[in-house]
Amino acid sequence: MNGSDFFVKLSRLSGIAAIGAVAALTLAGCAANEAPAGDAPADGGASEAPAGSAGTLGATGASSQAAAQAALVATFQQNNPEATVNYESTGSGTGRDNFIAGASDFIGSDRAFELDEFEGGFATCTSDSIVEIPTYISPVALAFNLPEIDTLNLDAETIAGIFAGEITQWNDEAIASQNEGVELPDLAITPVNRSDASGTTETFVTYLAATAPDVWTFEVGDEWPIDGTERAQGTQGISQVVGSSEGTIGYLDASQVPEDAGQVAVGVDGEYVPYSSEAASKLIENSDLEDGREDQDLVFSVDPASASDGAYPIALVSYLIGCAEYEDTEKAQLVKDYFTFVASEEGQQVASDEAGSAPISEGLREQVMGAIDAIVTE
Repeated sequence: MNGSDFFVKLSRLSGIAAIGAVAALTLAGCAANEAPAGDAPADGGASEAPAGSAGTLGATGASSQAAAQAALVATFQQNNPEATVNYESTGSGTGRDNFIAGASDFIGSDRAFELDEFEGGFATCTSDSIVEIPTYISPVALAFNLPEIDTLNLDAETIAGIFAGEITQWNDEAIASQNEGVELPDLAITPVNRSDASGTTETFVTYLAATAPDVWTFEVGDEWPIDGTERAQGTQGISQVVGSSEGTIGYLDASQVPEDAGQVAVGVDGEYVPYSSEAASKLIENSDLEDGREDQDLVFSVDPASASDGAYPIALVSYLIGCAEYEDTEKAQLVKDYFTFVASEEGQQVASDEAGSAPISEGLREQVMGAIDAIVTE
């Protein structure tokens, strides 16, 4: 499937970082079913959230989705007072471990399960078939803390050199040559990376390996490959460190960039592209689904090196992951109802408004709804 008909909403991302900073606390307390009045549909019209859902779901996973999930859960529970959805922002790796172990009813993950990870099965499920749906598409931003500097242009080789520890000063010629007229400080660069297994890390290092292979020679994976670096737990941890420590630079979901942080425009084909939901979606538009997967397992193969024509080359495709079959059919129905809401036009707008993600296209939504329909409820 080609995503050429993706619907894109351009939104300003930098003003929503405060939501991400408190999202983990909000989500941890989602057992309270009464959402604030401000979480009602903005136009006062009927909600698309399925009505009459009941029961309790426990979910863990991607911290990149934290702000979006906080708003999605609130809206869903407001429309379904008998339903409780608890989403804890643990990081994608922990979420996947929990799903394998049977400790989460569904998860959010910044990468899908690899095919070889299916071999041991999933204790959460009563079959080996799972539903993986891309419902959160967002740029991975590079944010830095340099007072009086709001933006910097950096190409792939320079970004790779910084995070590989080869470029160590902010006034290095490799940076200065791309930022004529910017007064760069004689200050050490402190790259900040995730301490936990993270799909955001895998998205970022995949970009480095694809676009600067002569500089970034490390193995691609969801754990940071270099020892002795400055580390932080979760997306919120990166945001807090970069927001409070001068000289730092880190990668994180764009919804949680610190309010006063500087932002990198990334070099693509001789131009410098700032992050936006529109530019991130352009990278996904021409990506194909991976081969060798079941019909309800919608996993995209994204190539950062193919970015062109204004596409932002570091884009996160984050998934909701559940079982095709649950032992408890009532739980299966609640998962199905919640996934349906998240993928709906209203749910995607809620996520976009709160986290700056790009709403999925109508064409992709049709495929996603077909995958959700594979969840057995009787």
